[in-house]
Order: sequence, then C-alpha cells, then structure tokens
Amino acid sequence: MADEELPALTRAEQELVERYLRIVDLVVRLNPARDSGHFDVMGCLLAAQALTAEARAIGTVAETMRERGENELHAGTLARAMRAMDGERRIARLRLPPG
Repeated sequence: MADEELPALTRAEQELVERYLRIVDLVVRLNPARDSGHFDVMGCLLAAQALTAEARAIGTVAETMRERGENELHAGTLARAMRAMDGERRIARLRLPPG
C-alpha cells in the first residue's frame, strides 16, 4: 500500500477498486512487450481467462450498487483509494518499455 490512507468506502466501492486494479495487473500480464524479456503464452491464456472473470465481477458489483441506490461514483474518492492501494505504480506498468 502507498503512503496515502484508504478513504472510507462502501464495501461495493472497495470491491470495485480492488477488481479494477486486478484487471490492470492482468492487462500487464497480457502485454507482449513488457519488460520481462519473454512472453509466456500459457500465462497470457490464464490472464485472459481471469480478465473475463474480473470483468463479470465488476458488472455484478455495479448491479449491486445500482440496486442499493448508489447511482454515482465519486471519482476523487476512488482515485485516492487507488493511490492508497498502489494504483499509480500498478497502472504505470501498462506503458510500453522504453525503446
């Protein structure tokens, strides 16, 4: 976790952020140009399968939130949560390695 404190979130908001960051981690694994020096096809397959499951789970979380009347997400609060959960470093790994 980063230095920033995790803001107060509903359980659904926290799950949404956690699953979003898991998707980021999986997309990093799918990147054939990542820094590791080789591309593992089996790892790619497993990451793609997990990505599909995580996307479905986010849909379920969003449905739950809507059913509870949570119709808006507060971007600033969720961004603070992502930073507290090491989101900046994790998202930075999506970039192409230097040429």
